[in-house]
Amino acid sequence: MIPKDPLIIAIDFDGTIVEDAYPKVGSPKIFAFETIKELQKDGHRLILWTYRHGQRLQDAVDFCKKNGVTFYAVNSSYPEEDFIGKTSRKINADLFIDDRNIGGMIGWGEIYKIIKDNPNAKLPKKKKSFWKF
Repeated sequence: MIPKDPLIIAIDFDGTIVEDAYPKVGSPKIFAFETIKELQKDGHRLILWTYRHGQRLQDAVDFCKKNGVTFYAVNSSYPEEDFIGKTSRKINADLFIDDRNIGGMIGWGEIYKIIKDNPNAKLPKKKKSFWKF
């Protein structure tokens, strides 16, 4: 089933797709590549969004390809975007999957369930802070 509105999903590499072993490439996290492939089959556009650059970025891209995953874009919002160092590297995405979330990584099975059960919905908004400004 392809959702009416496929999501653009930015996915971190170290600690998210693989165990954190930076600057080396860690072992794949359980169900990471299987889930990523299913998200692609479901029609979502996936962006590899990582701190890595240069040869270390290429190592991550190659590792993903070796495991059957080619991303829509890498460290950019779309494939043709050129990062010239004078613009923001902020990625335009509907969802971000990263081990550095508040609360940490919930696991690839749970991530897939959230996205699959609500293919056109955004994640629930956080409750308003008790802080008053």
